[in-house]
Amino acid sequence: MRNICVVGTGYVGLVTGACLSELGHRVICVDNDKKKIALLERNVMPIYEPGLVDIVKKNKKRKLLSFSSNLKEGVKNAEVIFIAVGTPPRADGSADLSYVEAVAREIALSMDGYRLIVDKSTVPVETGNWVELTIQRNLKKDIPFDVASNPEFLREGSAVHDTFHPDRIVIGVKSKRAEQLLKEVYAPLKAPVLVTDIKSAEIIKHASNSFLATKISFINAVANICERAGADVNKVAEGMGMDKRIGRSFLNAGIGFGGFCFPKDLEAFMWIAKKLGYEFNLLKEVKAINEDQKNLIVKKIEDALWIVKDKTIGILGLAFKPDTDDMRFAPSIDIIHALKEQGAKIKAYDPAAMEKAKGIIKGISYAKNPYEAVRGADCMVIITEWDEFKNLDLVKIKKLLKHPIIIDGRNLFNPDTMEKMNFIYKGMGK
Repeated sequence: MRNICVVGTGYVGLVTGACLSELGHRVICVDNDKKKIALLERNVMPIYEPGLVDIVKKNKKRKLLSFSSNLKEGVKNAEVIFIAVGTPPRADGSADLSYVEAVAREIALSMDGYRLIVDKSTVPVETGNWVELTIQRNLKKDIPFDVASNPEFLREGSAVHDTFHPDRIVIGVKSKRAEQLLKEVYAPLKAPVLVTDIKSAEIIKHASNSFLATKISFINAVANICERAGADVNKVAEGMGMDKRIGRSFLNAGIGFGGFCFPKDLEAFMWIAKKLGYEFNLLKEVKAINEDQKNLIVKKIEDALWIVKDKTIGILGLAFKPDTDDMRFAPSIDIIHALKEQGAKIKAYDPAAMEKAKGIIKGISYAKNPYEAVRGADCMVIITEWDEFKNLDLVKIKKLLKHPIIIDGRNLFNPDTMEKMNFIYKGMGK
């Protein structure tokens, strides 16, 4: 057992802290948002993540997990400190590291003995150097410490599962002491561990997310070719994915990627490359293709309805992906905004993201269920591939719609089946 402090209780920090306590470590999660801490102490999760609340409840009872708004308390009672605070994007694509710096400074002022400070947040290369320098500058006396990089590779909606079943654990370190300590933290997982220098570990995170974003944009570009040629992008993706060098994952054509990680990390990696004197033009095109996909689905709606003004459109799915309530950079935001600009009336439904969406997307109606969202609508548009939508009663949907038009941005349904049911059906890449 190790005593661990996780600073930040967002999507990364809260999952990391809870899961480390499940592994048998004593963990204190710290956040300066006192309201969030108060909610967590009452077992109310600030995020929607399957399985998380059960782990939090269980390990609070075991006295292995606690929450606090006092960072000094967290530093005092921990040997390993994970920094998992936000690194929001600036207008130029760079990451705002002010929260990381502030935490590093406060850690230094609170240290009374050796500590291992670990960057868990997604940060640009060379951040580890700055964290180390910040701590050195703010230490009250000569206290030994190490800085490490331990990037996360969690998928929202399956973050708990991903934590317990990682493809690999990457640790970037400068000392054997830091390496051994982090290996002990993760030993219960019995997962492959890659030990690198700190800068390599930092780049691995940005390179991984940028590559996955590239894969998504590639299949979306292929989908546009398939659509023009009369081919089926699902079959094309299946044939590509059978090649072990390529793999089937992240080859699902649709309306593009969203969420906080891919768009932010793509921009950040381009900014990092430019700062180092390299123009990463490939990633610029990845971003452009992703933006075009949102315009494409709006065009499909226009083609199906002719005039969008005063038409009612039922939107199914608001979160950027299923099994999460995350609305950050969700494609639904831009798509709905574009439709509203043309005078469309929007009725929307999402199984988990409704409350967060209400604070972001104004001037639309929010339905209690998917059937209410499409009742009397001129067409139905699928934005997020929730399982709930895959199992819709299509006979009922057809009766509720004013016109039997479905624009499927996630290819949930079989075009032949839809045609037999006399739907006007438009998927992606078919």
